[in-house]
Amino acid sequence: MNPIKEKSRTLENSFLPLKKMYPRSYNKAKTSPYTKTRVILMNGTEFESQWFMHNFARHCDEPEILAALAIVRRQEQQQQKRISCLKPLNESILETTIAYEQLAVDLTAVLARHEKDENNIKALNFALLEDFDHLYRYANLLKMDKNEDADMLVGKFTEIMPGRPTVAEHRYPSDDVKPHMNAQTADLYSKLVASTITAAEQQTMNYYMNIAQWYKNDLGRRLYAEIAMIEEAHVTQYESLKDPTLTWLEQWVMHEYCECWLYYSAMQDESDEYIKKIWNDHFKMEVAHLKTAAKLLKKFEGKSFESVCGSGEFPQLLKLGGNKDYIRKVLGSTIQLTADNTEEKHDYKDVKKIPDDHRFFDYQQYMSGDPDKNPSHLVIKKAIERLGKDYRYQDSDHPVKELRSREKDNTTIARTK
Repeated sequence: MNPIKEKSRTLENSFLPLKKMYPRSYNKAKTSPYTKTRVILMNGTEFESQWFMHNFARHCDEPEILAALAIVRRQEQQQQKRISCLKPLNESILETTIAYEQLAVDLTAVLARHEKDENNIKALNFALLEDFDHLYRYANLLKMDKNEDADMLVGKFTEIMPGRPTVAEHRYPSDDVKPHMNAQTADLYSKLVASTITAAEQQTMNYYMNIAQWYKNDLGRRLYAEIAMIEEAHVTQYESLKDPTLTWLEQWVMHEYCECWLYYSAMQDESDEYIKKIWNDHFKMEVAHLKTAAKLLKKFEGKSFESVCGSGEFPQLLKLGGNKDYIRKVLGSTIQLTADNTEEKHDYKDVKKIPDDHRFFDYQQYMSGDPDKNPSHLVIKKAIERLGKDYRYQDSDHPVKELRSREKDNTTIARTK
C-alpha cells in the first residue's frame, strides 16, 4: 500500500458535515480493549497534527502554505472531535485512564519488538517499564475508589503489577534528551515509530495535565499530577529521537504519511465494523492531506515526496495486542536503569553504578524528599491497608524478586544504591 498513489477527494471536498462529527459511542462493556486503545491513539495523533500545524503556521509567511495549513488543520480537528466522542458518556475518568496506560504499555512494546534502531529500542524499553508501573498505580486507585477490577478493562491481555516504581522515575530533565536519528539514512519504520510514540505520549501527558483538577479526591488529583510529570519526561525523550534538521514542509509530509499509516493499520486491525468505517473515512482524508503537503514541498523546496518517505510503500503495519512475555523480559533485565547524559554518550545506566554525586540523586531528593509521602506510593500503601494486599493481575510471580511482595511497596529499587 502506497498512500501517495491512492485516489482521493480534493482537499476542498474533504470536510465532514456536523452530523458526521458526532458518532455513535462504543459500548464500554462489550468493546474490545484494543478498539478503545486505537481510539485513544488516533485521538492523540490528530491532536499532535493540530499542534504541529499551528506551530508551523506561526513560523511561516507564505500565504499559499498558510491557506493549506488552515484547511487541513480544520479537517484534522473534525477528525479529532469525531474520534474523541467515540468514548461513551458512562466511561469514567479512571476507566479511560486504564485504557490510556494499556495503550502506552502495548503500543510501546509492539513498536520495540519490531524496531531495528538500537537508539529507539532503548528509549522504548526504558519508558515501557514506567508506563507499566503507571497502569499498576491507577489500577489500585480504581480498585479503592470504584471497587472495579482493571484486569476486566484490559481484557486480561496486559498484566498489572509493578514496573520501575514511579517514585524512581523523577530524573533531572536534561537526562531525558536523547540523540536524534538522521532522517536521510533512518529506516522508514523507525521514523514512524518516533512520530507515533511521540504523539501517543503527548496525548497522555495532556490528558493527565488537564484531568487532575477534575478528580474527586486529593489522592487521585495528586497521583495524576505526579504521573503527568513523568509523561512529560517521556515526551521529552521521544521527541528528541526525531530529526530536527528537517524543514517544516518535510516534517509536515512525514506527519501526514504517519497518519495515513496509522489509519490504514487501524482499519486493517479493527474488529468493530462501525468504527472501522470511520478509520477508512479518515484514511481517505489523510491521503488528500498527504498529497497537499507533498505538492507544497515540491513547489517551495524542489523536494520530492520520496525524499522524505522513500518509495512510499507502507512498512509493517501496526497491530495492537498483548506483549506479556516481552514485557517480563524487559522487566527482568532493565528494571534498575535510569537515564544518564552526564558523559559524552547519552545512555541508560544502572542506578547502582552511577556516581554518588550524580544529579539524579539530588533531583530525587528535591522532588520526592520522603518517598513514603509520594502520591504514587501512598496509593499502594492505602490499597494494602484497605484490601490486605495490593491489587494485581499477573500470570505468575513477578520476574523481579524485589517487586514480588504484595504487602509492601518498594520505594528503593531503581532509585538508591
